[in-house]
Amino acid sequence: MKVLENLVYTKTHEWVKFEDETTALVGLTDYAQHTLGELVFVNLPEEGDETEAGKSFADVESVKAVSDVYCPVTGVVAEINEELLDAPQNINEAPYEAWFVKITDITDKEEFLSPEEYEEFVKNEME
Repeated sequence: MKVLENLVYTKTHEWVKFEDETTALVGLTDYAQHTLGELVFVNLPEEGDETEAGKSFADVESVKAVSDVYCPVTGVVAEINEELLDAPQNINEAPYEAWFVKITDITDKEEFLSPEEYEEFVKNEME
């Protein structure tokens, strides 16, 4: 399982890369994509949609099941990664490059886990 040092993580297995205090990219962790298996479809919000921390904002479909993706911040969708709509397998191939959305105007955040805390969380979840 790959965990990057320059990101923060959630207990629902999303990663967040803050560009500044009010702008962030959000994606699925390596652990999440591995657990879900081969992803065949992704459903993303529209640009301009509002997100709420802790609420579902997208979903992914694998050969196993459909799973919600939760937004770790409250804000506005400024940009979606349109490549994922045609190539959801990018999430499996490079989960930390295959961001889902860019959120701006962030007004609230979930509690985040550091890379070390996330690794420990996943380790405990696997037991």
